[in-house]
Amino acid sequence: MAEAVISAPFGGLPVAQDQAPNKWLVTVSVSFGTLMGAIDGSIVNVALDHMRGSVGATLQEITWVVTGFALANVVVMPLTAFLSRLFGQKRVYMTCLGIFLAGSALCGMAHTLPELVAFRFLQGLGAGALQPTEQSILRRTWPLEEQGMAMALFGLAVMIGPALGPTLGGYIIDRYSWPWIFYINIPIGLFGLSMVWAFVHEPKEETQRLKTEAALQRKNMDWWGIGLLSTGLAGLEYVLEQGQQDNWFDSRLITGLTIFVVFALVAFVIRELYAKVPAVNIRLFKEPSFLSGTVIGGLQFLMLMANMFLLPVFMQDMLGFTAFQSGMALMPRVFIMSITTPLVGWLFNRVDARYIIATGVVLVSLGSIQMAHLNLDSSSHDIIFAILVQGAGFSCLFVPLTTTALARIPRKHMTDATGLNSLIRLVGGAVGIAIFATLLGNYSNDAQTALVAHLSPTRPAVAQRLSLVQHGLMAKGFDPASAHAGAIQSLYGTVMRQAMVLSFDRIFLFVGVLFLSVLPVVFFLKTINVRELRKRPKAHLEME
Repeated sequence: MAEAVISAPFGGLPVAQDQAPNKWLVTVSVSFGTLMGAIDGSIVNVALDHMRGSVGATLQEITWVVTGFALANVVVMPLTAFLSRLFGQKRVYMTCLGIFLAGSALCGMAHTLPELVAFRFLQGLGAGALQPTEQSILRRTWPLEEQGMAMALFGLAVMIGPALGPTLGGYIIDRYSWPWIFYINIPIGLFGLSMVWAFVHEPKEETQRLKTEAALQRKNMDWWGIGLLSTGLAGLEYVLEQGQQDNWFDSRLITGLTIFVVFALVAFVIRELYAKVPAVNIRLFKEPSFLSGTVIGGLQFLMLMANMFLLPVFMQDMLGFTAFQSGMALMPRVFIMSITTPLVGWLFNRVDARYIIATGVVLVSLGSIQMAHLNLDSSSHDIIFAILVQGAGFSCLFVPLTTTALARIPRKHMTDATGLNSLIRLVGGAVGIAIFATLLGNYSNDAQTALVAHLSPTRPAVAQRLSLVQHGLMAKGFDPASAHAGAIQSLYGTVMRQAMVLSFDRIFLFVGVLFLSVLPVVFFLKTINVRELRKRPKAHLEME
């Protein structure tokens, strides 16, 4: 009697009924590593001061703990497909998760800055392949009609991780010490490793195909492509991470490195277009849905990371929140995203994806515009509504954009596509932080200049304020000259704080209006039609 066969997952192969993987167990298994990697990208931000004291580093030196992790991530991510062809997806995922855990343990034991940066780089090398590998495994495991839900579950880890990191980090540091933000990964990661080993399996046909591709790849190793990509992306990440601190192109290093990055990435593109077996299949960008969905997804993360970077800074520097308090104030965004993301996954096959994406664009913009009304008297309650609206908006964007981008990618190129898709999101987030950190400084200088112009001592309001502060200081025992100098300094401090508030508000407004400009492009997006794809022969889904 013929063996019963269930419908193939999209981009996958038919699976015998008695061998069909449990999609929920597979999803939970591969989500541990992705969630930990996403959290660790932001969890150290609240621990930098504590680390600086432990390893004897300056403020500028300790930022390499963040930069090193990001550099490693961006180098490995696009090479995930290359590694998967050589070793298999499951083996790559488990190996990289093991590297991530080893890096976490070593980070917690580091005693010097070079050790800490090196071990963070090792941790980043492991984390870089986890997102695209999970994405590819989920696309292979879940049926066609449930691809939206699969990407929704993936999106929970990718989007909630960066938002949860600072809160979790602040809690751990307040109660324990900074090494525990790394040690906590080890038991969770080992449990995740055991689940992947037990529940994630590659079909025999898939394994055989990878062996054939690996043999061809070994005969035509694209060392030039790998070298150009790795150095180009590492240089780009360094420029984005360090450019603001070095005043961008006033620095010879940043200028020279930017020229090198342009040369390396252009040479990489040319190399990959003509290589017999390219390390990264950039020809996938010829597919309109993949190109448009990936680019808009990169813009989404540009806005997401900008807001995740700016809002905690505003709360801590302007409102006086602790790292833990600012993290708790942001928790409603995590809560709403955990609810709306699966809901959007369920709606994906029932509503035109373009309407869902358009709703997301509007919600993200409205939330950012609402933030433009924050001031020094604002509390966490004034922030909650804006971040709830934005959280729902990000959920409406991530699921349909990711699903649409990968919908028409042939099965054999799925890992290439997920690596490129994840890379563009990561680079988009880095670009967003770099752009808006620079704008924050520029807008603050502009606001200071405008406010100082109104601080003439001849103005009654200014004179009255100076007099009140001066008399208050004299009442505390200051002599008249010191009290007068103190009054001027106090007024200047007030101007500085108000200038920063104005600059934050201006950026939040700018982000909201800028993102609305994406709206017309959304309706030109070629979205997936599940019924149409079901009618297409399986051979077409697997072709080049």
